[in-house]
Amino acid sequence: MSHSRSSHGNRRNRNHHQGNKNKINFGDKGKEILHDIDESNPVIQQFRGYASELDDKHDRYERIVKFSRDITIESKRIIFLLHTIDKESKTDAILNEAKLRLDNLAKTLFKNIAHELNNQDPYQYLRAYTAGLQEYIEAMTFYNYLKDDSLLDWTEVDKNLTYADQTTEENKNADLDDLDDSPSEYRTLMTPNEYILGVADLTGELMRKCINNLAFGDIASCYKTCNLVKEIYKGFLGCSGNSSKEIRRKLYVLKQSLVKMENVCYTIKVRGSEMPKHMLADAAIASVENYPPDDDEGYQAY
Repeated sequence: MSHSRSSHGNRRNRNHHQGNKNKINFGDKGKEILHDIDESNPVIQQFRGYASELDDKHDRYERIVKFSRDITIESKRIIFLLHTIDKESKTDAILNEAKLRLDNLAKTLFKNIAHELNNQDPYQYLRAYTAGLQEYIEAMTFYNYLKDDSLLDWTEVDKNLTYADQTTEENKNADLDDLDDSPSEYRTLMTPNEYILGVADLTGELMRKCINNLAFGDIASCYKTCNLVKEIYKGFLGCSGNSSKEIRRKLYVLKQSLVKMENVCYTIKVRGSEMPKHMLADAAIASVENYPPDDDEGYQAY
């Protein structure tokens, strides 16, 4: 019985393979069709144009991603440089170096992105450089806080990413009618959403700066920095109902940073008269070690 079933199955398989020999190979058939395509056909020309346009968009997207990666790396280095400021360091020298490097980012890599976005729909490429843009905003606002004790407005950041059209500058002697028809500037798109996300990341650096200041004995700066983060947190709570998923992720980490800073300030206030400053710093830092380390790029569930 089993032998008959096996022989029947073998015959069926042989017939199946023999039937495949008579079938057309679609790969070869496709080659024949491609060979016989009339390139002058309007439909074929239209699809060739679509393919060329898609290839151009993909190549531009990848170039922007590379620029964004370099911006992220340099911005992180600038933030690390700014954290080296203490009471005994050459504060002005560090701030000047950070300013030069931030300006260099705007004049080189961000300008390259602006060139790529010129005469394009920038929203199609926003995701390609949003990570680098947020890191740059974080570095820029951190520098401005250390320099002026204030939060940099997003319009000021946007000005740094706007560039004059060189062709317009070269044709200053041309007719005014000709100049009015051409755009006088181009820019790297920065939406308010990117600015908000960058400011959310800034609060993590402010928390680290608060703890570092305490280690250096600068207690007044701890209170001042904590109050700024409180105001930022209030602003986030005001728009949390209509915020995006990314903002809600950042808001959770922002809250953790604020709690750590408040615990530091609480320890200073309650135990400040009990022990010298160097021991007070150890006690305050120990008060925040029970909290898990936060990641300003990560996500933790509520």
